[in-house]
Amino acid sequence: MAAPSASLVASVLAHSGRLEKEDLGARIARLSRQVEELKDEVCNMINKKYNEFLPSMESAEDLVSQVDRLCSDIDLLRSRIENEVQKDLNVAVAEFTELKQQLERDSLVLSVLKQLQEFDTTIKDYSTALLEKKYVAAARHLKKARSSLQMLQSRKGFELKVLKALGMELTVQTQNMLHHLGEEWRQMVLWTLPPSKEISSAETVMQTELHLHTMPVKDDQITGASVLQAFAILGELRFRLKHFGQLLLKYILKPLISYPSLRPLLKEQPDAAVLHFESEKPNLEHSSPVEVFGKIKLVLEVLHKHLLNVCLDECGEDDKDSKVVVSEMLGDIIWEEMSDCLIRDCLVYSIPASSSKLQQYIEVIKSTEEFEKSLKNMGFLKGDATDLLKYARNVNSHFANKKCQDVIVAARNLMTSEIHNTVKVTPDCSIAIPKLPNTGAGDNVKAPEASKTAPSELTHLENEAKLSPHMFSLPTCRISASVEKLMDLAYQTLLEATTSTDQCCIQLFFSVRNIFHLFYDVVPIYHKEKLQKLPQLAAIHHNNCMYIAHHLLTLGHQFRYRLTSVLYDGAATFVDLVPGFRRLGMECFLAQMRVQKGELLERLSNARNFSNLDNEDNYSAAKKATRQVLHQLKRLGKVWQDVLPVNVYCKAMGILLNTALSEVINRVTALEDISAEDADRLHFLCRAILEEGPLVFTPLPEENKNKKYQEEVPVYVQKWMTFKELMMILQANLQEIVDRWAEGKGPLAAEFSPVEVKSLIRALFQNTERRAAALAKIK
Repeated sequence: MAAPSASLVASVLAHSGRLEKEDLGARIARLSRQVEELKDEVCNMINKKYNEFLPSMESAEDLVSQVDRLCSDIDLLRSRIENEVQKDLNVAVAEFTELKQQLERDSLVLSVLKQLQEFDTTIKDYSTALLEKKYVAAARHLKKARSSLQMLQSRKGFELKVLKALGMELTVQTQNMLHHLGEEWRQMVLWTLPPSKEISSAETVMQTELHLHTMPVKDDQITGASVLQAFAILGELRFRLKHFGQLLLKYILKPLISYPSLRPLLKEQPDAAVLHFESEKPNLEHSSPVEVFGKIKLVLEVLHKHLLNVCLDECGEDDKDSKVVVSEMLGDIIWEEMSDCLIRDCLVYSIPASSSKLQQYIEVIKSTEEFEKSLKNMGFLKGDATDLLKYARNVNSHFANKKCQDVIVAARNLMTSEIHNTVKVTPDCSIAIPKLPNTGAGDNVKAPEASKTAPSELTHLENEAKLSPHMFSLPTCRISASVEKLMDLAYQTLLEATTSTDQCCIQLFFSVRNIFHLFYDVVPIYHKEKLQKLPQLAAIHHNNCMYIAHHLLTLGHQFRYRLTSVLYDGAATFVDLVPGFRRLGMECFLAQMRVQKGELLERLSNARNFSNLDNEDNYSAAKKATRQVLHQLKRLGKVWQDVLPVNVYCKAMGILLNTALSEVINRVTALEDISAEDADRLHFLCRAILEEGPLVFTPLPEENKNKKYQEEVPVYVQKWMTFKELMMILQANLQEIVDRWAEGKGPLAAEFSPVEVKSLIRALFQNTERRAAALAKIK
């Protein structure tokens, strides 16, 4: 529409330009007509477009109205779902859940009711069986009732008050059942015991009697087997047998082992068998094993025949695998204690005192084997050889034990003797090693053959540079005389082992090892208080341990080729004990060192931090503390003199003196203000320490020999040069301090940090430009 109009206007304007000279009115008329035509054309085009647009608009409005209606329907439907359908659905779900829970509760209640009914029925059956004295059936009913109750109690979230009452009822009925069974048991097994609970003599035991009823009691249905079976089902049989076994051991078996005059007698009666004692004059102080075995076998045979030969189901089930014999249960309970008593009070005294009687001991071994065999036949024992038989067969070892025991007793007496009785050991002296027999003696162990080349022929093979003859010797020191005797005892015992049988040789060898184990355990405990309080004894104990460790290094090697082949193959050594003994000596001495350090620090703590020494009280306290420290060091120097090895002595004294110096240095460097008078007095105290400190190094009694060690004080005292530098600072001016610092390369920088030097300068000098300049150079 716009394009045609524009062209028309352009044509009109162009045409009007060409007709400028025409009449203005005509032109206007023509233009008017053209405008009208243009208007009509525009109106026609607008009407045409409107007619085309109107149907589309009406269609769109119709669609909008349809959409509005659909939205209204959707909102209505949603509203109905939310208000009606959802509510009904929630109600249905809740009803379903409730019904499901109610079904579960009802099922659980039904199950519980069935179990309660079963429990009630079982209890009624139990009561009936108990009245009829059918103990086995009654015990099984009780066990079934207990199982039902446990199942009820195991249900989580379902608790009934009645369960507590049922549990109490079950307990009451169980105790009632046990009471009835106990009465039956007491009629089956009747004890007559002496009034005294302690067995002090054979006469006391003579009053003991054991009655075993052999016929059913009161009723034909009641037998010993049924009573024992009922006990087993209720889980009480082991408890009853344990109590019976304790009485049997205490009043019958152990007295028969311990008192040779007692002899068991059996009296047979129509309905019972009675065991009692009679006394006879003993021939020996201790009964022979053969006699004791016979007495015990008689007692156990009576028990097996009249009481314990019963095979029953311990668990109350019919499973054949659970069948046990009562005699076997009693054997498990009493055998260990009885065999220990047999060994301790009988077999140990039968060990021969001399090797000539060892052959006679074979009879004891055979009687022990027969004794155990008869016990296995009766069911009291199961398995192979027990400790009793092993002990009897191991006679050679027990024979050797007597000799070993004497060695251990002698060693212990030496260990518990006084430590302060000392002897001096030097690199030139050693224990006189006994002359060993030829390697052909003893166990025929051949030592490696030595070269047959004459010593003179080997001379040219030696290195020209020779070691000191004392390179591997123990340094000069003092040890306890008892320790020297102890080492001599070890050498003599090993010498005896070289001429003994294999078994005795092994035991003697390990007895020597036990001597050293005993020393390790006994001496530190027995002498504990003295070792803690007396510095000299701590030093001697240190030397003792080092002395023993020194000999242990070669002790096994010296006897290696003359001991039995078992030891020759590598076991004949004591080297593994060396670290323990060295550690034992070091720990004791270091503990004493810690005590001495503590005392030094405690004395220096009374010096009032070495502050304000211009005050007479403070100066007196500091001076007193210094003197006390020096006195303590001198006293220790005298106490340890000629006791410790020289190198250990110097290290120990150096550490203690270093502790004192370190404490003084720390206290002085911590001071914030040191006046000129304070500095002078501090210097005086430090000079006293510096002059008298080396004099505490007196390791040797000869004064002229100690000068060497006093000159080597800086070697043993780490803070010695630091202490000297501190004394220099106390008397130096700022320039001297800066010169000794030497830009961090001087002797002062080697001992103190920049922070410490600056702190001392600030404490000693006033705040001036010179001090600031000096501080700036300390870095």
